[in-house]
Amino acid sequence: MVFRRPLTAQAAVLQELRRSILEGELKPGTQIVQDAFAERLGLSRVPVREALKILEGEGQVRYSPHRGYFVTELDISELLEIYRIRELLETETVRRAAPRLTDEDLNRLSTAIDGMAAASEATDIVALTNANREFHFVLFNPSGMPRFVRMIRQLWDASDPYRSLYFADPDHRDVVDAEHRGILDAARERDTEALVRLLNEHRDHAIAGLKKVLDRS
Repeated sequence: MVFRRPLTAQAAVLQELRRSILEGELKPGTQIVQDAFAERLGLSRVPVREALKILEGEGQVRYSPHRGYFVTELDISELLEIYRIRELLETETVRRAAPRLTDEDLNRLSTAIDGMAAASEATDIVALTNANREFHFVLFNPSGMPRFVRMIRQLWDASDPYRSLYFADPDHRDVVDAEHRGILDAARERDTEALVRLLNEHRDHAIAGLKKVLDRS
């Protein structure tokens, strides 16, 4: 039997807030009422406030003086800036990582694709998002550039509230699946230029999809 340490109150709140954001229950721009959230979980305001501070540091929520915390709301120019910075950092990271990919890394990429397919079938947006992140960071971590990877992770955190909007569309999920399989093929060949090109196309398609989602909202 594997011992599992019980979640602290703060960790439990953080987990629930992340789930609510990723599933779209708390949409971008939504105010998070601390008292109501604490009452819902049967906790005091203290762990809720501490969890919100962590999410604020990640860029997933914003604090407005005298008003409280809100799920981060980005306009299209901010999203474009995030994706442009991602392109610069991820390109350099992947160029360093591609020749270092191991067979274990390739297996993890394949497992992440399978996990996303299962989550898509079940419309489990949280599991889908987690497997998607796992897929991409398997490509980044072998780079030996931990500061780059940390900055990339911060950019991903800042746009997390929008992933639920993107993955809610089954067509988007199908496109991501096909693109991930092409990226895996390039990774198997350790084809650096193909990886860079495919990841650039992958980001471009995500931006196009998010533009349509934001235009409809």
